[in-house]
Amino acid sequence: MKKNKKHLTREQRYQIEALLVAKKSQKEIALIIGKDPSVVS
Repeated sequence: MKKNKKHLTREQRYQIEALLVAKKSQKEIALIIGKDPSVVS
């Protein structure tokens, strides 16, 4: 089984939203949530 699934939990989606509001880049957000940057876009 792959470690980094592309599906996001509701909590991860809220975290991404908050980080985007805080002007974090997609790469920074991906590192924080442990996902590939393409998942954040």
